[in-house]
Amino acid sequence: MAKERKQEEEIRTDGWKDTFSDLMNLLLCFFVLLFSMSNVDTVKYAELVASMSNSFSIFQGGAMSLGEGNLISSGATQLSNLDDYYTDMGKAADSQSEEDPYTQYQQQQQQKKQTEIEQMYSDIVETSETNRVSDAVAVTIDDGYDYVMLSLSGGVLFESGSAEIQSGAKQILSRVASILKSYEDRQIKIEGHTDNVPISNSKYESNLWLSTARATKVLEYLTETKHLSKKHVEASGRGSVDPIASNKTAEGRSKNRRVEIKIYNDVD
Repeated sequence: MAKERKQEEEIRTDGWKDTFSDLMNLLLCFFVLLFSMSNVDTVKYAELVASMSNSFSIFQGGAMSLGEGNLISSGATQLSNLDDYYTDMGKAADSQSEEDPYTQYQQQQQQKKQTEIEQMYSDIVETSETNRVSDAVAVTIDDGYDYVMLSLSGGVLFESGSAEIQSGAKQILSRVASILKSYEDRQIKIEGHTDNVPISNSKYESNLWLSTARATKVLEYLTETKHLSKKHVEASGRGSVDPIASNKTAEGRSKNRRVEIKIYNDVD
C-alpha cells in the first residue's frame, strides 16, 4: 500500500504549461505577421482586390478600399487608365519590332555602302580632273549606291559603224586606265550602247553586235595595252535598249552612243 501511495504522489499536474507555451508562440508569430503587413501598398492592394473581384466575383458589396479610392464590384477607380497603359505597351512593342536588330543591321550596312560609294565618287572626280579627262568622261553615282560609273562618248571613241578605237581616243582611255588601277580588286563592268538607227554594214549584224564589239575592244585595250587586271573586268553590249536621251534627235542619238564603265563597291 505504501508503494502505491508513493506512485500517486509523483503524478505531474503542470502539463498545461506546454500548451500555454505553444499558444504564446503562435500569438507571437501572429503579431509579427500583423506588424510586417502594417505598411500596405494601397495601389497594389486595390489592383489585387479588383482583379479578384473580376475573376472570382468576390467583394460584391463594394467595400471601402485602402486610401481614398472606392472599390466597386467591377474594379477600382485607381485602374481607370489601365487601358491606356496597355495601349502604350502595345505601341512600344510595335516600335521595338519595327527596329529589330536585323533591320538595324541592314540600315547600318546601307549607310556604310552609301558612304563608301560617295567617297569613291569624290576620289574618281578628283583624279579625273587631275588627269585632265573630266571634259571627256562623265562620272555619276548609281541611285542604289552600288557603283560609280564613268561614261565615255561613242563618237569620241569610235567612227560611225566601227568598233576600232580611234587613235586620238587612246590617250583618254590611257588616263581612264590610271583611274581604274586603283580599283582592280573590285568588279568592273564595261557596257556598250548605241542609238536605235539600224546598222547597215556587212561586219555587224545589229546594234547589239556593234555595242558588244565596242565594249570588248575597250576591255582589250585596258587589259592588254594598259595591263589592267583581267580578273574582275567584263564586257557586254546593250544595243539600243537603254537610251539616256531621245532617239528622235541627232543630239539625243549622239548621247545614246556611249561606253559605260561601272566600278562596283564590292571588294574581292
